[in-house]
Amino acid sequence: MNIGIIGGTGGMGKGFAIRWCKNHNVLIGSRNSEKASDAAKTYNQIAESYGKINGTIVGDNNVATAQKSDVLILSIPYENIDSICSQVLPQIKDECIVISPIVPMEKTKIGFEFIPIKYGKPSSFDLVKKYMRSNKLVSAFHVISEKKLLDPSMILNYDVFVCGDDKDAIETVNGLVSQIKDLRPLYLGSGELSYMAEIATPLLLNVMIRNKLKNPGFKIC
Repeated sequence: MNIGIIGGTGGMGKGFAIRWCKNHNVLIGSRNSEKASDAAKTYNQIAESYGKINGTIVGDNNVATAQKSDVLILSIPYENIDSICSQVLPQIKDECIVISPIVPMEKTKIGFEFIPIKYGKPSSFDLVKKYMRSNKLVSAFHVISEKKLLDPSMILNYDVFVCGDDKDAIETVNGLVSQIKDLRPLYLGSGELSYMAEIATPLLLNVMIRNKLKNPGFKIC
């Protein structure tokens, strides 16, 4: 499977690449193809230091990455959704699954706040959906510790909330979640409920800071 990561030179993109290249070909996307290629070389070296990898990691520009992907992850800021998605999502294959881990939040004097509630703006899922030609958009990976994701030796004993409207797309994403050791996918509901998964991130960050917790996550038991 070709897994493309738009914004792949960022921390989350790096973590996903290092984890998933064990079984898949990972495509690092960036506005600058040279930057993406350099990042891919570094990620390969890191991944190989943790053992044999069966896939590859290569870098290219965002559009080329989108065109080649079977699964495309949008590891981008909320405020960049319109500019980036309008460029890359018209280029994807009809069967391509798009994953949005995007969280619409900002830090204010009272803590991390959820932008759709504070300003009445759309959820990330709803903004991305405008540029989709299919219903293969899935919301997932909002509450993963970037620091732990970057280190494959660290255990991610978390649950991942998954929302979407296409059964096959959800099953594929559930499989990708499960391939990261000790992550468990939990189906939250249709895409209309994605805001519930997105709001979990500012909630978690506020709890973490005020209670001095280190890299916490959600675990339903």
